Amino acid sequence: MRSPYSWLAYRDLMEHHAELASRLEWRPFFEPDEQSAKALAEAGGGFSYVAMSREKHLYILQDVRRLTRERGLEITWPVDRDPCWEVPHLAYLAADDQGCGARFVELAHRARWEEGRDICDRTVMGELAEELGLAPGRLARAADDPRLRARGVAALLAMDRDGVFGVPFFVHRREKFWGVDRLAAFVAAVNGTPRPDAAPGPQAPEPAATAGERGGDNGHAGGCG
Repeated sequence: MRSPYSWLAYRDLMEHHAELASRLEWRPFFEPDEQSAKALAEAGGGFSYVAMSREKHLYILQDVRRLTRERGLEITWPVDRDPCWEVPHLAYLAADDQGCGARFVELAHRARWEEGRDICDRTVMGELAEELGLAPGRLARAADDPRLRARGVAALLAMDRDGVFGVPFFVHRREKFWGVDRLAAFVAAVNGTPRPDAAPGPQAPEPAATAGERGGDNGHAGGCG
């Protein structure tokens, strides 16, 4: 939810692969605050983060503008003022416990990237809860719940072990895919279809039929099977 690339990947996934999206395991990945970072370190984990340079920030602004234009989308850039990312990500866990996780992700992405709202504001979490038909306080105070805190740390620990270092990040068995432009390859891996970026292999020549040759299965180009 934090990154515009996650929002774009989410939009692409839901528009083109909604059935697959319903079968995926969704895990929150966020920059931990001091309390969560301490618990993560005590559990033997860490959080891979590199501060963004000014040049990279300017590039992202340009790149996201280009990608949204290609998709016919409008983006409203939010302003993050001392954000606590536990607020929305632990609220997701609370919503998911009530069977509203997928809908929460949709509303949170819309609030942040289409409406420019501060999803680290507890009031905004309460408003999303009302849209979901949930008690506002449950989502607004999710970051204060020790059990949700522990689950958030467990999620970060699991992704640290999986080698996750950014978003959007997709994992299928031992294969990892990072970035919105890797979504199609991830979908192909899950569905067992040819990767869209794979170059076609050399085509074998058609076998020449000769008189007296036995009929039967000549196999197929490129191997036996």
